[in-house]
Amino acid sequence: MPAMRFPARLAMCSLGVVSLLALAGCGGGTQDAFAPPCPGAAILRDAADLSRYRNNQRDLVDTELEGRITGINGSCKRDGADIVVTTVQVGMELTRGPAAPGRRAEFAYFVAVLDGNAILDKQVFPLRADFPANADRLRFAGEDVELRLPVRENKTAAAYRIEVGFQLTPEELAANRSRGRR
Repeated sequence: MPAMRFPARLAMCSLGVVSLLALAGCGGGTQDAFAPPCPGAAILRDAADLSRYRNNQRDLVDTELEGRITGINGSCKRDGADIVVTTVQVGMELTRGPAAPGRRAEFAYFVAVLDGNAILDKQVFPLRADFPANADRLRFAGEDVELRLPVRENKTAAAYRIEVGFQLTPEELAANRSRGRR
């Protein structure tokens, strides 16, 4: 897995959840005058947090890694009459816990495209984070993810939904669901 390029990404450290629809502007006018409507974007609540523990313990001193998705940034543009290209970037924050076995953490996040409740596409992005000797918390953004969405006269890209989250193990997902909202 490639190492994260943190210095170039630190400028993205305070990403808020941004609806892609708001970034895209209006869909009216000529094709070249305005960006097309974009899909809505959301952080999947059950996959917004990542908690890893030593020996599956749940005590604070056994914490190896904590993570949270901090935001989504994106934009849309047309590629011909029947495709809207949506570019998405996911903001994250990682905290190295007291039980971390080293200064490197490996994890993954996903970007999914939904049409109603049907998942049309899901891409998983494995990452490696190297914590510097003087830092136990990192904020960064993932690489740009390009999604090509088919559109037609009666279906704009706004008909789709983009969801992001950490790619969790079944145990991590169950722990998030049992913990409730944070």
